[in-house]
Amino acid sequence: MDAMLPPDMAKKAEDVGVNKSGMNTPRMFVLAVLAGAFISFGAIFATTVAAGTAGPVPFGIQRLLVGTVFSLGLVLVIVGGAELFTGNSLIVMAWASGRVSLAALLRNWAIVFAGNFVGSIGTAVLVFLSGHHDFGSGSVGLTALKIADAKLHFGFVQAVSLGILCNVLVCLAVWLTFSARTTTDRILAIVPPIACFVAAGFEHSIANMYFVPVAWLIQVGASDGFWSSIGSSAGEFSGITWSAFLVKNLIPVTIGNVIGGGALVGAVYWFVYLRPTATEAAK
Repeated sequence: MDAMLPPDMAKKAEDVGVNKSGMNTPRMFVLAVLAGAFISFGAIFATTVAAGTAGPVPFGIQRLLVGTVFSLGLVLVIVGGAELFTGNSLIVMAWASGRVSLAALLRNWAIVFAGNFVGSIGTAVLVFLSGHHDFGSGSVGLTALKIADAKLHFGFVQAVSLGILCNVLVCLAVWLTFSARTTTDRILAIVPPIACFVAAGFEHSIANMYFVPVAWLIQVGASDGFWSSIGSSAGEFSGITWSAFLVKNLIPVTIGNVIGGGALVGAVYWFVYLRPTATEAAK
């Protein structure tokens, strides 16, 4: 069968937004916890693939590999079924059409954001307890520390901008899946935009709910043997703190994600395909 065309994709996106907003709280929260875990799995995959590649692998190739494997997270969310805060920015389309109230939109975002946080943090704790950071003679843990440390050195405007760019691509990936007729179509639609945002270094609030906490756990709880194996110390990563995470990364990146997905993708496609014309409004 032919893929669904953009006007029909817009109607489908609107219907999906209505269904998401009307979901009961327990179901919404549990599906959000799953999404947090799913995105974390993508982050785990990406961290593992990046470990030990700084020297022998050219920067661009390394980023391409990392971005491609990270797309596992959104594949699990879309195909497996889960509620992801960044993707739910597209509910703006149903709100703009008057089919979802502002209160229902904000309720969905709040519950899903909280559930994503729980799922991401829970996964980070399990990964730390598994000793995953010791793999590769500590290279996996060192990579996790470097990823998190880099995320905490952005200025506010830079972090917002990186968040905008990221969620434009994430929501475009979700948008493309609305055209899909098969599971294969969905996966193929997801991988390029997600690989692009990761390779380019853009910032995803939910992924960062895993990346930074797991690094913090390593920083405060790793054994002396781990630090010896990587030739470093916890003091070199003392900047990885919860306050730095919230102020320098999570808050500005979340703001950027909402703008990128809600305004630059959801609102634009609503304006193009769903906004009533003058003739329709007169009826």
